[in-house]
Amino acid sequence: MLVSPRLRAKTIFKGNKFGERQSTSADAKRAVLAKFQQRPSADDPDVQARAVERKAIADARDARLAERRVEREAETARQAAEREAALAAEAVRRKEEEAQAVEATRTEALRKLEQKAARDAKYAARKARR
Repeated sequence: MLVSPRLRAKTIFKGNKFGERQSTSADAKRAVLAKFQQRPSADDPDVQARAVERKAIADARDARLAERRVEREAETARQAAEREAALAAEAVRRKEEEAQAVEATRTEALRKLEQKAARDAKYAARKARR
């Protein structure tokens, strides 16, 4: 059941006098202060041990992060080297294909010249017979 804040305030303070409310508030403040004062000081051995433990955990985390960063950089360098090798292999393959194409063009031109020379020789022989 939902109770409105006004109704709840009325029921809390119903029958309470100002002095009672004031003493209740002071008791609550004293309890908070006592709880704060119970907290151990910075030179307490338990507090120092926890600080050392937190520092060790932070150092271990920093070491793991540094190791991951180094691994990531090594992986990036390896991938870059692979890309460079692939590009170099592609360039070599293209050069070989170009060389083969030039050689094929040259042999085709030689074959055509030989055919033309054979035709010319045949034509010259036919002319010589007449």
